[in-house]
Amino acid sequence: MIPFVDLKREYHEIKEEIDSAIQRVLESGWFILGEELRKFEEEFAKYLGVKHVIGVNSGSDALYLAVKALGIGPGDEVITVSHTFISTVDAIVRNGAKPVFVDIDPETYTIDVNQIEKAITERTKAIIPVHIYGHPADMDPIMRIAEEYGLYVIEDASQAHGAEYKGRKVGSIGHVACFSFYPTKNLGAYGDAGAIVTNDYELAEKLRMMRNYGSLKKYYHEFIGVNSRLDEIQATILRVKLRHLDEWNDRRRRIAKIYNELLEDSEVIVPVEKEWAKHVYHLYVIRHKDRDKLQQHLLKNGIKTQIHYPVPVHLQKAYLDLGIRMKLPVTERISLEILSLPIYPWLKEKEIVKTCSLICNYDKR
Repeated sequence: MIPFVDLKREYHEIKEEIDSAIQRVLESGWFILGEELRKFEEEFAKYLGVKHVIGVNSGSDALYLAVKALGIGPGDEVITVSHTFISTVDAIVRNGAKPVFVDIDPETYTIDVNQIEKAITERTKAIIPVHIYGHPADMDPIMRIAEEYGLYVIEDASQAHGAEYKGRKVGSIGHVACFSFYPTKNLGAYGDAGAIVTNDYELAEKLRMMRNYGSLKKYYHEFIGVNSRLDEIQATILRVKLRHLDEWNDRRRRIAKIYNELLEDSEVIVPVEKEWAKHVYHLYVIRHKDRDKLQQHLLKNGIKTQIHYPVPVHLQKAYLDLGIRMKLPVTERISLEILSLPIYPWLKEKEIVKTCSLICNYDKR
């Protein structure tokens, strides 16, 4: 069986580093808001080229707190995509605001920048582009539109650690950005974890208070906050993994290149990397007109795949119940065709060859 992801392979590659780091935390006796978190925030900020990183307990909380910190709430609208993990949109709704969906680019699956401007109303406060699968959204036109209309840009970089847009790390371009460190991410913790990044000092200070009960000084609370803190064990694990991130992303890119070459003569549509982008292939997503049968064919032959995502957010029952009714033709079409193949830095070439051979032979039947 070829698993969709295999985190045991990752652990065994860096076992000594991880075990030593965790032991260091255990022996310190300090587990919340300590030196490991402070150092990780500094190191990740340097890696991204931003001034401030605020560690929180999940990517979902990062998005929720980012929206809240910008003062977005009831009566406001936020433009985003339906082709994303649901937490992108939940962050808007949980703050009492309204998501306004636009369709996606049919090649990159990121937000279609040509549709943003016509979705803007007097109630629009922000745009949330999603760097889906590890490919950056086209940020320059998004930032131009945001500046013209006085909007915030919140980058959802949860799937794009280390990805680049015109030589800049994603997460360093918008007013604020959010990362998830879910274990399967390119930079993943060993549990839930996330971060918010920004160059705005006042916003960063507000977010540090928000994640810690509205407090900067213990037992003194300026406003109602939440408990959303990236703990010391997850922080030290992320510090270890951050040192390997670029190498692991390079491996992902090499695996994607092999997939592209071996699938060249098949009927699948392989991922695109725009000339202005550095794709880090959090997911390797193909499209096939007979997706469901192809997926079953691969599973019968020992290859696990997934679909990211089978039901767009605007068609989820939770959002239909909110009264959202709209058509997004590209989003709806590709949701019936997309299939994520195994991709992680420890995937063996023979496993890639087997997967591609099965796909090519399926098309020749």
